[in-house]
Amino acid sequence: MSKKKLTLDDIFNDDEFGLLDSKAKTSTLKTEEDRLIDSFEEINIFIDKNNREPGTSSMSEYGLLAKLKNFRQDEAKKRIVKPFDRHNLLGHVEMVKPSLDDILNDDVLGLLDTDKDLSIFTFKHTPKQEDRAETDFVAQRKPLKEKDFKPYEVMFQKVHQEIKNGKREIKPFKNIEKNLHVGNYYIMDGILLYLESADLEKTEWEQNSGNRVRVEGRTRTIFENGTESNMLYRSLGKQIQKNGKLITNSNEYIENQLFVSSGLVEEEDVLTGYIYVLQSKSKNPKISTIKDLFKIGFASTSVEDRIKNAKNESTYLFADVHLKAKYPLYNRNADVLENLLHRFFAPACLDVEFTNDKGQRINPREWFVVPFEVIEQAIQLILNGNIVDYKYDVEKKTIKLK
Repeated sequence: MSKKKLTLDDIFNDDEFGLLDSKAKTSTLKTEEDRLIDSFEEINIFIDKNNREPGTSSMSEYGLLAKLKNFRQDEAKKRIVKPFDRHNLLGHVEMVKPSLDDILNDDVLGLLDTDKDLSIFTFKHTPKQEDRAETDFVAQRKPLKEKDFKPYEVMFQKVHQEIKNGKREIKPFKNIEKNLHVGNYYIMDGILLYLESADLEKTEWEQNSGNRVRVEGRTRTIFENGTESNMLYRSLGKQIQKNGKLITNSNEYIENQLFVSSGLVEEEDVLTGYIYVLQSKSKNPKISTIKDLFKIGFASTSVEDRIKNAKNESTYLFADVHLKAKYPLYNRNADVLENLLHRFFAPACLDVEFTNDKGQRINPREWFVVPFEVIEQAIQLILNGNIVDYKYDVEKKTIKLK
């Protein structure tokens, strides 16, 4: 009896121990292209649910609108996500199809070279030392590992929520040195970013019109799409200037910055007092009808104790007051900060004189007609040391460069 010959199928099907089973390796690390597609898909899902493009009615919609605008302005990104454009948001996109000549000419590694000198000891494609040095100055955005990005993802979500709740605002970005600071958030090309650190150096050179100072250095910048960059400080600033915005700091951040330079209060640190902002509860028409009227003051002890007798003191307009905000100060001269704020807002100082029910004349000098958010902004400029470059515009009720 002849023995039956085994076929290949018989051999593969007789794999009792599963030695031939194989699973394709998968990677959870998303490429930049994957993240672009995911970002575009968020816009698609919004339109699926709302039957319209995102608008500006909420911060979440504003973020999607900014992303959509960025896609529409970038031809390279449009070509990547056009196959997923089920709502035709991008219109007609010219898709580049490489020709045979393009493929043959795109031989970066020289695999198609017919050079007779094929010695393995000739390293044609190893960068020269001088070329490598030049390449070091080119910043590359690279994806973060999921576990490394997780803490930043929580931070970005908190910032979005604070913008939505009005604790932060989106403002124009105009000046690199004045506006680009470590620890702050920005929008660039429709993407939120966090400037985590910067290794900065100042260089000074002489010119006929006077010495010039330039700040430059590498940064570590984290983007909400899960990438990081070591862009040069000025390159980052110019890109934000070109197509980006400034995110203001939250009230919590400002209060923390008033503690100490390091942001931490140690046992040896000394509480020097409080800067406080008050609103009057006066029923006098000369006071009650004034919008954005605040008193900016300093107390070396408890603010609550200081104002509990407000209705009997002229400095509080002989009326009870509402404590709008207070900022504890450690290791700082609170008197100096108070005087600096008073000088800065001097053009908006309340200029009124009247007599109260007891016949006492009142001419208050520490009350200012200034929006509360502008007062907070001025405090931040003082802490950054940039207040000397700004002034208060009384008519527009805004702070602007001198």
